[in-house]
Amino acid sequence: MGRKSQRLESTCVFCGSSDDADPEFLAAASELGRQLAEARIRLVYGGGGVGLMGAVARGAHAAHGEVLGIIPTFLVAQERALEVVEHIIVDNMHERKMLMFLRSDSFVVLPGGIGTLEEVVELLSWRRLELHAKPVVFYNPRGFWDPLFKLFQHTVDENLTPAEFMDAWVSVDTVDEIVPALLGQGLEPFPSEAAVGRRG
Repeated sequence: MGRKSQRLESTCVFCGSSDDADPEFLAAASELGRQLAEARIRLVYGGGGVGLMGAVARGAHAAHGEVLGIIPTFLVAQERALEVVEHIIVDNMHERKMLMFLRSDSFVVLPGGIGTLEEVVELLSWRRLELHAKPVVFYNPRGFWDPLFKLFQHTVDENLTPAEFMDAWVSVDTVDEIVPALLGQGLEPFPSEAAVGRRG
């Protein structure tokens, strides 16, 4: 399950699907989508049109970025699948997560709820088991993810998790740091559109 390429082709964004999220979080998700598009990094996400999930996809799409949504059948209506972007409909959540993993060579974690937490813990568990070495970047505005990091450290302190696990991700405080943090973990971006001309 390791990286097949040293080029940063795609990143999977895990994030909340609630429209009641802090407007600051929604704006940050949209800005991340725009920056991914400008860096020519394909966005892989949960396929919905709601919450931060919809905001990041719309941000990327509006900036002419490549977007792939992956959504299970039972959530197509509930999460209002974003029809303007390419998406794959799968049968269940397990297929969704596995396909998101396989189609991505890096991961970004934005604020989210229990669903995001579940996705992230599994992703980091696979990292702990050396099933992958894909970059993981947390966007941590106002210390949003600090309680989770504290829990991880607690498991280390109790000798239940090796200390090196705490190096399995990078945490940043601003949206502008996310793409550089991905690139700082050994992957290179594709040439910018300005360098190669706008794609048709």
